[in-house]
Amino acid sequence: MTKDVLISISGLHFGAGEEIGEGEPVEIITPAAYYLKNDRHYVLYDEVVEGVPGTVKNTIKIIGDSLFEVRKSGIANARMVFEKGRMNMTAYETPYGEMMVGIHTRDITTEVSEDRIDVHISYALDSNSEPLSDCEIDVTIRPVQPAQPAQGSAPEQI
Repeated sequence: MTKDVLISISGLHFGAGEEIGEGEPVEIITPAAYYLKNDRHYVLYDEVVEGVPGTVKNTIKIIGDSLFEVRKSGIANARMVFEKGRMNMTAYETPYGEMMVGIHTRDITTEVSEDRIDVHISYALDSNSEPLSDCEIDVTIRPVQPAQPAQGSAPEQI
């Protein structure tokens, strides 16, 4: 995989008690940098938060089907750890305040090929031991495709 990649993160968040299909969809696609070190996949990207000046720097670490970690720094700070069958707590700091969030990871599947990484995570969130939402998230990492000349057009002459 190349260093320059696109990361696509899409998912659904269902409020406690909501039926599947009633969830709130979320999706971002953004350029990122990819590294492989010690059999761990790393993806770094910046996130702009609507209505708030500044950015959030995100670092994702993927270790097979066992761990998916997101570190956020900047206008939001958190270390969110997803481990299959485990619950992890994190202090999630935002411009509006801090909250303790529990992440109950039900399942993680990771598929790695030469030119693509796909991750699916199923988890529940809680705050102060009160259920917030059930979530499904899909992450796709793939190389940035170089621009192709339009079909039928001649190469540019210098």
